[in-house]
Amino acid sequence: MKVPSMPSPAHFTGGAAPTVFIVNVIHVHPGRQDEAFAIIQDVVRYVAERKPGFLWSNLAKSTDGLTVVNIEAIADENNVGEFFSDPVFVEKFKRLDTVSTSEFHTYRVTDLVLPLFEGSPA
Repeated sequence: MKVPSMPSPAHFTGGAAPTVFIVNVIHVHPGRQDEAFAIIQDVVRYVAERKPGFLWSNLAKSTDGLTVVNIEAIADENNVGEFFSDPVFVEKFKRLDTVSTSEFHTYRVTDLVLPLFEGSPA
């Protein structure tokens, strides 16, 4: 079955690009990792469907069951304020407080390190 391609501004490059990331580390209460993951999935999908500054997100559960991480690429630092000015987003995000403590920071890519394989240009 062929899946139709969807237009997306997301893309990867072979070098450092001026991308802005949000890294959200969610420290889950014991036994609540799946709930925290479902909540942040809902938050990210809400943003992905409504906010043009959203580029993409990686969501991951730690193998020890203690954390969930959202690494999210956005167009600009100002998108954070835009997201938090949306009352529906804020209510969805606050649900994390029932199953975890969390923190997020904003980062700008300044270097990209890729493996050097034999025959690759140095």
